[in-house]
Amino acid sequence: MSRLKIFLVLLAVSCLSLMLHQGGHFNWNVMSFHLSCPFHRSPPPQSSKAKHTSIAFLKTHKTASSTVQNILFRFAERHNLTVALPLQGYDHQFRYPWSFSVRFVHPHTVPAQVITNHMRFNQQELRKLLPNDTLYLTILREPATMFESLFSYYNQNCASFKRVPNGSLEAFLAEPQRYYRPDAGNAMFAHNTLLFDLGGENDHSPADDSYITGFIKQMDEIFSLVMISEYFDESLVLLRRLLSWDLEDILYVKLNMRTPESKLKMSPDLPGKIRKWNSLDAKLYDYFNATFWKKLHALGLDCVEKEVDLLRQAQDRLIRGCFGGSLPQLRSSSQIKNKDLRPWQPSSKVAIVGYDLPYNSTRNAASDPCLKLIIPEVQYTRLLLRSQSLRYRKNYPLRAPSSVGVGAGSVRHLPKRPI
Repeated sequence: MSRLKIFLVLLAVSCLSLMLHQGGHFNWNVMSFHLSCPFHRSPPPQSSKAKHTSIAFLKTHKTASSTVQNILFRFAERHNLTVALPLQGYDHQFRYPWSFSVRFVHPHTVPAQVITNHMRFNQQELRKLLPNDTLYLTILREPATMFESLFSYYNQNCASFKRVPNGSLEAFLAEPQRYYRPDAGNAMFAHNTLLFDLGGENDHSPADDSYITGFIKQMDEIFSLVMISEYFDESLVLLRRLLSWDLEDILYVKLNMRTPESKLKMSPDLPGKIRKWNSLDAKLYDYFNATFWKKLHALGLDCVEKEVDLLRQAQDRLIRGCFGGSLPQLRSSSQIKNKDLRPWQPSSKVAIVGYDLPYNSTRNAASDPCLKLIIPEVQYTRLLLRSQSLRYRKNYPLRAPSSVGVGAGSVRHLPKRPI
């Protein structure tokens, strides 16, 4: 081998090592990765191709969607994108469980390029808000584990769950029709929640196979990517390639997790009962899980595995950089010193854990990228609304609130938003 070739090899190795050691602030392309890992059916994204920035993410419940949302929030901030946010009276959700309407969007957050807060999907209304080239994304979770999480998380907020003696998941599944009330508070969390979030009829008869078949076909045409919670990193590989993003754009820390004590133990027969009770959700998940794996096979499983490994290496560097060289320790809300980092607690029966950074009095959530990595959804939404409102007032100093749409004060007489 010539001296020039040896020099080039050493230079390439050194550059890669340097990029992986730069934590969350490196900016690299993956062209060298694509050379050994091409697409099987379509060309790989080129480093010169602009990143896609028009995104509608349907944030489904208890599917790791809060982590995806955090990725999108941080991407939007880094690229100076406007995120559509709810009116202040709705806090961090677009008046869920009502079907989404542009009337629920804060006027200081339009025109928008990204939307990701909880909503009940309504594409017709979203088209009024977002650019024509918007890509629609969502994430699903296996119905049995998802329902256990829903039952645990909303046990004190969903009337159908509160009716069950001793908060027993087994008792509910033994006779779900005994406890389930479609018109009771937050009933959507007790039956086919995925279908409901997607805008479907969660109480439609499962015997009508044409309904769910037609609904799935419609969703398949709308959503460019349906991620799968159980294969989160693999989902991010597909997401990155779809949007022509860099590896640094998809780094994350898991958010909105329960303590092990808050998780309900399930006997071997419960998953089957859950899938039967939520049979429409099960059909949704099974279909999109199959299409998800078709996408992975089209890319090449070896290729996906390599990129997942690169993702995890870069993520480890980022996290250790933010947490003083060690991996983060999950903490209860009361143990987190920084109040801005304390996750919302659904009830006294469920504990949601979060993170704290090494103490530094100069750290500010508005500017610290490490804080943005772990800030919970509610606080991040408020932070974004403040920053985007300041930008809006700077750009439109003479525009009166009434001239730009529905103002935040207009929601004060509306019914209280469900959890």
